[in-house]
Amino acid sequence: MNWVLLLSLAAAYLALDIPAASPSIDSNVKKEVIIQMFQWDWDSIGEECAEFIGPAGYGFVQVNPPSEHVQGSQWWTDYQPVSYKIASKHGNRDQFKRMVEKCHTAGVKVITDTLFNHMSAMQGPATGTAGSTFSKYDYPGLYSYKDFHHNCGTPNNDILNFNNRNQLQNCELLGLADLDTKSDVVRARLVEYAKDLKSLGVDGFRIDAAKHIPADELEAILSKVPGFRSPSLYITQEVFGGTQPGEEVRATEYLGNGDVHVFEYANEIKAAFLSGNIASLKDLDSRGWIPSASANVFVVNHDKERLDESLNAHSPSNTYTLGHVFSLAYPYGHISVLSSYESGIDNHDVGPPNGGWLCQHRWTAIAGMTRFRNAVRDTKLENWQSPQGDRIAFSRGNAGFVAINNSDSPWISTLLTGLPKGWYCDVVSGGSSGRSHGRSEGGKGGGCTGRT
Repeated sequence: MNWVLLLSLAAAYLALDIPAASPSIDSNVKKEVIIQMFQWDWDSIGEECAEFIGPAGYGFVQVNPPSEHVQGSQWWTDYQPVSYKIASKHGNRDQFKRMVEKCHTAGVKVITDTLFNHMSAMQGPATGTAGSTFSKYDYPGLYSYKDFHHNCGTPNNDILNFNNRNQLQNCELLGLADLDTKSDVVRARLVEYAKDLKSLGVDGFRIDAAKHIPADELEAILSKVPGFRSPSLYITQEVFGGTQPGEEVRATEYLGNGDVHVFEYANEIKAAFLSGNIASLKDLDSRGWIPSASANVFVVNHDKERLDESLNAHSPSNTYTLGHVFSLAYPYGHISVLSSYESGIDNHDVGPPNGGWLCQHRWTAIAGMTRFRNAVRDTKLENWQSPQGDRIAFSRGNAGFVAINNSDSPWISTLLTGLPKGWYCDVVSGGSSGRSHGRSEGGKGGGCTGRT
């Protein structure tokens, strides 16, 4: 079917008779979008799962590392563990368990950001968020000096060459005490921690700094965790780069363990939308990165946001929103969406909420496109149209159609949608209420709050 479209920014159309992906409506809908609730506390995440995340159709919520860590309000204190007690500044063990239960009730699985590579960088002695005493290479009852890498061949044990395998995997990242993951003692502690999280209902792990752990050593740890390499346990690994010549540690080494972050994806999205040449994104799935089935992609994550290496909530001309519309419509990888707070760009260290929570997961376009992605899952990209570099449109089989205008002037065009005759709802401008999902030829009924 051809449509005449007048478009200022973007539109994505689904049939009005496709239900919202709420477990109360259709528990068989496969929901894959991950929402990273960066720095939210456990009580708030549990409430948000019930109130919005579940009904909106998100499949997973990714939470900050839940283990005890160094004290401080900065966001990065979460990433310097001092024990494996479930007691962080975001809540205690009971609060964490209740959060998981609430999210599960809402049909949302829980992924924890998980730290296997290192402990803290603090010389100490100091006290953690649960009262544990520690110093950089001494964590009583857990680790001692012999459980860490030392003398990797560089001054102060620092990584100086991020293309060098030995330095990446045996030196210290940003001064953090680097665990010897060849050690049976270290592996046993990490497996025990992962099993404990699983006992609390956790459905997956984002392995922070995975590239700094040899892939086979990481596999040796994960293989002891119930559900490894099964649909019941989702694994995604932070492997920065590893696709370019000269990089000794390759991203493909980690494919046997689970999904792998594709940081290049965020770079390409930023470059295309800020340059105006979004037509260049047509072949984004054939750039020689990680295969789609194992790729974890994002427009921005918490690190890229702070390094200003990606689009962010303050990017000009709605490019941040448009980047998400594209990414949630385009069939490459499993996508994570960041929900963060103000000033993470201007102040690298500041903790939340500072200038206020941004709540990107609630933005109409992003939430609507999450439903779009669920509805078009397993369909192919077809009918790609790009009359000029800053305007694109394509269909996902005969299930959905998206058009994006990255220019400052309206786009008026006749486009091939690939959709059968019927009534359709623009989920970028609004969406379906999830209650009345039909629309008659006379225009009665329907729960669409966006354009039809």
